[in-house]
Amino acid sequence: MFPEKPLIHFYPEVEECPVCGSGLKINKTRVKTVITMDIGAFKAHETILECKNDNRFFPSKLLRSRVPAKCTYGFDVIEYVGKALFIHCRNNREIMLDLAGKKNINISERNISNLGRKFVIYLALAHRESQDKIKEAMKQNGGYVLHIDGTCESDSPMLFCGIDGISELILDNVKIPSEKKELIVPFLERIKKQYGNPLALVHDMGRGILAAVEEVFPGLLDYICHFHFLRDIGKDLLHSDNQAVAQSFQKHKIKSLLRQKAKYLEGKIENHKEHIEGFISDFERGDMKEASCEYTPATATYILIHWALKSSKDLKGYGFPFDLSNLCFYRRLKTIYKHLGKVKDIAFRHKIKNNRTLINVWTLLDSVMHDATLSEAIENLETKSMVFEKLRESLRIAMPEGKKGLNDNGDETDIRSIEERVKVFRKWLTDDKSQIKIYAKMIEQIDKYWGKLFADPIEVETSHGTCKIAPQRTNNILEQFFRGEKRRIRKKSGTSSLSKSLKTILADTPFVKNLENPEYRAIILDGCENLAERFSKIDSKLVCQELEEQQKKQEKIIPEMRKLISSSNLPEKISIIFFNESNFYTSRHLRS
Repeated sequence: MFPEKPLIHFYPEVEECPVCGSGLKINKTRVKTVITMDIGAFKAHETILECKNDNRFFPSKLLRSRVPAKCTYGFDVIEYVGKALFIHCRNNREIMLDLAGKKNINISERNISNLGRKFVIYLALAHRESQDKIKEAMKQNGGYVLHIDGTCESDSPMLFCGIDGISELILDNVKIPSEKKELIVPFLERIKKQYGNPLALVHDMGRGILAAVEEVFPGLLDYICHFHFLRDIGKDLLHSDNQAVAQSFQKHKIKSLLRQKAKYLEGKIENHKEHIEGFISDFERGDMKEASCEYTPATATYILIHWALKSSKDLKGYGFPFDLSNLCFYRRLKTIYKHLGKVKDIAFRHKIKNNRTLINVWTLLDSVMHDATLSEAIENLETKSMVFEKLRESLRIAMPEGKKGLNDNGDETDIRSIEERVKVFRKWLTDDKSQIKIYAKMIEQIDKYWGKLFADPIEVETSHGTCKIAPQRTNNILEQFFRGEKRRIRKKSGTSSLSKSLKTILADTPFVKNLENPEYRAIILDGCENLAERFSKIDSKLVCQELEEQQKKQEKIIPEMRKLISSSNLPEKISIIFFNESNFYTSRHLRS
């Protein structure tokens, strides 16, 4: 706002001690640079008063409402940076350039990261200060249904979250090394202390989660996610045959060889546009002339190869075992094998030249189609997948005709109707004695989790009277949240690997998602106009303490050791040290 930093004086709003009533004396004055969104950079000249009777100090409340103690950047800058990072998914450099260009605020990328961490900590503290009001708001809804799950990648720690399935608010978060019971129990106990017992819980089938829930919430309604249940059963049932198919494909190098053939054919036909146009014209009319030119077999082979390689078009976005990509690819190979055979016969019959690649491709597919091991695995996979599809149909979730992919929460079929369907499926499976041995594990899983699969609606008292709440059949509310968080991180970082981000991200970052909820925003703001004003009411000492705690938790290398680790001949030097030590102790032992 100003070409040069203006000097602004800040004086305490009181002149006598509010405790003892005595007059205040000047303790000290200080000048520091402050940067805010509305003014930019200015020099704040602050006078600190002191009560000599009880040694109380009185700074300027006005300055404290603009900028945290011992901090250069104002609360409005913290809010702006936090929203830019975590809501708008902008990276540090974009924010730095934007602030410099539009607001004349010069800030480094490192300071942007620091302000982002402060934003998360301020928001988390505001959330915790508002827990009673959040609890009351959930009570107005009749209570809360606790969904719990975690996400991680590679060697990163697990970000574990609890979310209310009714209000869809993130209730708490923690970073833990793994999904072990002893690590999850303290997290669940903290949620229980903060919000009381949930109406019910929904989660996956992880042993650690199941054991932790049983310990912290014994006797409560506890359900497992239908999608996870179905996925785990499908993986157990189909994994070995699916792997056998994949290994056969690798043995034949079928995909790489087909791509090579397609590349060769592309070079052969791309310079003959008139033949390509004629082929396309015949194709669109549905009147393919038998080998109308010598390039017809090559063009047909080229198109059929690419059609086979596009087998992912048959998938529905659910992932394995709902989508069997290897089986889809095999079926397309089988189809083009049949049709290439016809094209080959026509080419022979009409003595068309330049069909060697066509014959090579057909021969390659012929060896695949007559692979006994592959044929057996395909037959098993098709038979077992039909049984899996029957269970999928019974549970009415992740249906093949569905278009929601991983966001599918299952249809609205009455839960008792679904239970009856699964009963019929189980009876069909066990009535055929020849199937019992093959599908023993599937039957065992169904029986083991039966009591956690089918949830009756829960009758609750809300602010609008008595109503019934049906817990969601899936844990998709958290799965969708985690996928969204990963997309945000990828968008911001520009990298596909999330391991580093999950290591450095603060555990409470998911609270930012709650800001999309208008009721939550009203609770958090507590009468303030914006987050900057709300943050100014939080004790900055708590923020500093939290920052220190987070820094201790970060995986760090001891500074003195960092230079040593960068040495290229580190192992050799350490060996020499131990060798010399060994000689020293050996000679000492001999002398003694």
